Amino acid sequence: MSRKTREAFEGYVYIIPSFIILLIFYIIPIFMSGYYSFTSYSLVKAPRFVGLRNYMKMLTDSYVLAAIKNTFIYTLVTVPFQTILALLFAAFLAMRFRNWFGEMIRSAMFIPVIASAVACGAVWAVLMDTDNGLLNFILHFFGAKGINWLGSSQYALISICIVAIWKNVGYFLVIYYAGIMGISRDLFEAAEIDGASKWQEFRLITIPMLKPVTYLIVTLGIIWSFQVFDLSYVMTGGGPGKSTVTLVMDIYNQAFKGNGKMGYASAIAMVLLLFIVIVNLIENRFFKPKEEV
Repeated sequence: MSRKTREAFEGYVYIIPSFIILLIFYIIPIFMSGYYSFTSYSLVKAPRFVGLRNYMKMLTDSYVLAAIKNTFIYTLVTVPFQTILALLFAAFLAMRFRNWFGEMIRSAMFIPVIASAVACGAVWAVLMDTDNGLLNFILHFFGAKGINWLGSSQYALISICIVAIWKNVGYFLVIYYAGIMGISRDLFEAAEIDGASKWQEFRLITIPMLKPVTYLIVTLGIIWSFQVFDLSYVMTGGGPGKSTVTLVMDIYNQAFKGNGKMGYASAIAMVLLLFIVIVNLIENRFFKPKEEV
């Protein structure tokens, strides 16, 4: 066996365990969900082929339509805000605090990332309590009227978005900060010699050089937003009404919470997968940096 062949063989040996895990827990379930989405199937009954009935049912299912709307609203709110805030915080820390204090701030902002989403949701549910929550206490202290953060369909989804942004921004801040540290200082020094202001350096050097990082962050943000479940489930349970139900929560409810409609849940899951693929293709078309020839 030649050296090249041996090295290739060793490489395949190393990736086989990960590939097996990927195959069993990701690839095969996708195809199984695709098959079950065309069946009437529960945990106690064998699958029975029904064609497109599950997909047609979704067109008139107010619960699914509400979940689609809420998921898109959640994505449109959280992704831009957490991306912009992470970029601004990272740029500020990179320009002003390249010392122990900046490291402390970055570490503090990363704590929500490593904390459990269930724990974060439970804590924020207490803080946003209408009668005894800290947020309303602060509003009352300044003479403002309290807000029914989680009990009103007007504010519940926005409240969850706020918690999600607070939890995710630290993760993206670290990525942006690493990207900024990777930009050559010669570019900024040349800009200073030419008389550029800090804002001009940020707008004309930092942002363009961070395009690949921004693409990564937006992609991750979109995927995470479409998969949101835990915060909504812990903080509101999908209520009030259907104001905070998401696609993943609807999949869970249909499959495991009393209904047992595995076929219908699989159809919703395939629609969710389709949405993620379409959004990612659009993002690739318009936002992915073009490679130089």
